[in-house]
Amino acid sequence: MTSARDEILARIRAANGARPVAAAPAPAASAPVASAPVGMVDDYRAIPRDYAHAHHDPAEHDIVALFAERAADYLAVVERVAAADVPDAMARALSGTRFVVPDGLPGAWSPAGVELVRDDPPLSAAELDATDGVITGCAVAIAETGTIILDHGPGQGRRALTLVPDFHLVVVRADQVAADLPDAFARLDPARPHTLISGPSATSDIELIRVEGVHGPRTLHVLVAG
Repeated sequence: MTSARDEILARIRAANGARPVAAAPAPAASAPVASAPVGMVDDYRAIPRDYAHAHHDPAEHDIVALFAERAADYLAVVERVAAADVPDAMARALSGTRFVVPDGLPGAWSPAGVELVRDDPPLSAAELDATDGVITGCAVAIAETGTIILDHGPGQGRRALTLVPDFHLVVVRADQVAADLPDAFARLDPARPHTLISGPSATSDIELIRVEGVHGPRTLHVLVAG
């Protein structure tokens, strides 16, 4: 007699295109009754999984333009500039005179007319809050979501640098733009800490009214270089 369980497993095997699996023979009277289920489905690795692994093939899409579009959708200010024009673009973007910079920021990214404050020794939260903003690079950016990822390596600094100041200017090199999440995470070291930034800090928890600058920078300015 076929049990309901056998019928369910048979339907699953039929849906997956697996071969029927015969039930195990009944144990001898003297043998202990096994607790393993009767019958097993075929190896699940044999099931075809023709999933789409990416929505935007870099060979067919301008993923840098897509990143700029998606980042702007999150209300970030986005500019595409030539690599050589980054210092001038920085000077235009900065509103203030005193900005904190992490160790390892390229020397060429030193805009004229502003004081660059080093985080060494580490600045307190009050000292960070007293600056006009922070300037960093990034580890990778995701075109599909308009997201910037920091792994807090050289040129990015510790997490507090990009959470306390009210203004964050980040430089994203064109070759750092990945098409989608799998491509982006394949470029990252899983042993490092990661911060994902999608636009300026904002919340709409209270009465669905958008409030910016609650738990991070109120303004995110992105320079896409190259």
